[in-house]
Amino acid sequence: MSLVLILLTLLSCTGALFYIVAGALTWQFFTNLRKEKTAPLETLPAVSILVPVCGLEARAWQNWSSLCEQNYPVYEVLFGVQNPNDPAIPVLQAICETYPHRARWYFCSQIRGVNLKTSNVSQLFAHARYGVVVETDSDVRVRSNYLATLTQPLADPEVGVVTCGYIDHQPQRLGAAFVALGRCLDFIPSVLVARRLDGGLRFAIGPTVLLRREVLEKIGGFEIALNRVGEDYQLGYAAWRAGYRVELSTYILDNDCGNDSFLKAVQRELRWSRSIRSNRGNQYFGIVLTFGTVYSALLWGLFPTPWTLGLFLTVQGIRWLQAVISIVLMGTPRLLLWLWLLPLRDVMSFLIWLGGCFGNRIYWRGRWLRLDRHGQLQEIVKDSQES
Repeated sequence: MSLVLILLTLLSCTGALFYIVAGALTWQFFTNLRKEKTAPLETLPAVSILVPVCGLEARAWQNWSSLCEQNYPVYEVLFGVQNPNDPAIPVLQAICETYPHRARWYFCSQIRGVNLKTSNVSQLFAHARYGVVVETDSDVRVRSNYLATLTQPLADPEVGVVTCGYIDHQPQRLGAAFVALGRCLDFIPSVLVARRLDGGLRFAIGPTVLLRREVLEKIGGFEIALNRVGEDYQLGYAAWRAGYRVELSTYILDNDCGNDSFLKAVQRELRWSRSIRSNRGNQYFGIVLTFGTVYSALLWGLFPTPWTLGLFLTVQGIRWLQAVISIVLMGTPRLLLWLWLLPLRDVMSFLIWLGGCFGNRIYWRGRWLRLDRHGQLQEIVKDSQES
């Protein structure tokens, strides 16, 4: 029996095991936590939502107004822009006029670090009034229970950070569907697997990070991520190191990727892969064990026998079952219409992971950046358009 056959067989089995564990943990997490009792609204802490803005998103009004229409007792929404000519400013002015007791916007013109998003947020934080801070991206739309759900874990004083997953719930284009499937079927389940292996979450994820003010001040504020990629990861990891728990909320954000082309989606995910490698170190290479559908297809293609066909079909069946479980439990039924993309999604995930193993250049909002060996960002090229 050849070494290649043995290796592909083992990798196919480890990939199938990953799908089983990911599906089981997804089922356990989303079914168990939704049965827990919720705290009364009047007991929930006051919250400051910080929204860094750069440019005008396609559905900006819907996204930003949703933050201002929460079923929550006391909170504020602060928007920050860096460019005085930003096309988002007229919309922000309209939002603040529509919700005068809820929303404010500020110029955050200082460039405090290479990570311009964190530079923006660090300046917004100076205007925050309340003891709980939520950093959220400008391209998410939330339901009226967003804050009430997000703050529930704070009933436990040991919880210092709360974060949540994010998916485009109704992708309209190939690129958006490609990204949404990856987040739903791979990223969030992988976070749950890492949570189990590490004995708790050691980082924050995605475009929402909730922090207690005292935690943020203890870890050094947003300034710790001014020159780092993945400020969400950095904030959560620093809080965990300081002795606080990081909780994953059952709330799944609706992250609009409607205008993403397939090429742009792949480019973005390559940036994420290199960022994960920078933040997680050698743990990134362990992801090699999770691509069961790719390995089983190679196995059957190179060694076409009845048993390799049987293994291929078994791994594929497990993967599709895990995919359906994730889609249903995360409340994204529209993704079922895009499941025909799953084979392409799996192949591209493997290639993107492979690309993330090498190189230190990332492209982020018109700028070429370099990751040094310590995870610090350096700007190397300025450009106005993605290529």
